[in-house]
Amino acid sequence: MDATGRAIIAELERDGRLTNVELAQRVGLTTGPCLRRVQRLEADGVIRGYRAVIDPSAVGRSFEVLLDLSLEAQDAETVEHFEQTLARAPEVLELRRLFGSPDYFARVAVADLPAYETFLSRRVMTIPRIKNVTSHFTMKRIKAMS
Repeated sequence: MDATGRAIIAELERDGRLTNVELAQRVGLTTGPCLRRVQRLEADGVIRGYRAVIDPSAVGRSFEVLLDLSLEAQDAETVEHFEQTLARAPEVLELRRLFGSPDYFARVAVADLPAYETFLSRRVMTIPRIKNVTSHFTMKRIKAMS
């Protein structure tokens, strides 16, 4: 990827709602070549989509918790059931399977502490073969993806 492609990506990461005209001006292209480059980046899967960044408090999800989760076993059935169950939960923003310990990392967003307790006891702890769950509550967010 050349410098112009990286510039296009950087501008769209900052503001995905830029018009093609604005984007072309920012990266030093005319509109036709700029549009073709964006379309190529989309077709190649470099740009995977566009989204709105929502204020979590406006939708009742301002209480964010980071979870470390370990399973009692790593057999295919246990792993698949665990992953599918948590991936379907709307409270789970991110779920990663890790090398080493813990087995998983999850980022969860709910309204408040009581909502988290309900999520943990009714959604997470009901999944068979969970060995350990450690909850981390954020003191201060230093840097976040927009």
